[in-house]
This record gives sequence, structure tokens and C-alpha cells, in this order.
Amino acid sequence: MRIQVRRTGGFAGIERHAAVDTAGRPDAPDWHTLAERALAAGRGTPPLGVPDGFAYEITVDGRTVYCADPRLSDEQRELIRRVLKEGA
Repeated sequence: MRIQVRRTGGFAGIERHAAVDTAGRPDAPDWHTLAERALAAGRGTPPLGVPDGFAYEITVDGRTVYCADPRLSDEQRELIRRVLKEGA
């Protein structure tokens, strides 16, 4: 499973992008569960955010959803944190 996160917005407007490929990872089932739950809570179109807040595009194996601060589900927040930390 390939999980990609794109973050835009924020005070400085700096875009950040990272991806994680779960193939061969011992924790792959955890990533898959988290990704599916994050997708289920997402929207098909970018939501309105708040001034200087972050907007996110989450893509898992070609399926993309959108979310924005401050209305992230716990699963979206955790997936975003993990991908932006571990992704390259």
C-alpha cells in the first residue's frame, strides 16, 4: 500500500509532501487499518479550512480524500503525523 500526504496552507504557506510504502513492513497491517479509517472520514472535495490552518490531501493506492484543520478525525491526524515523519 502506498500512502501519500500533501499538506498546504499554514501561516507561511509552505507545502509539504511525503509518502510511505507499506510493502514488506512488519507494521503494515497497522498502517492499512489506520489508512482505511482516515479515508473513511475524508471528503471528496477540499473542505473550507480556517485562516492560517493546514489543508491535507491523503492518497492511498490512488484513492484521494481531503481534510483540514481543525476538523481532522483522530485517525487522519495520526496518519498525517506518521507519514510526514517517516515519509520521504
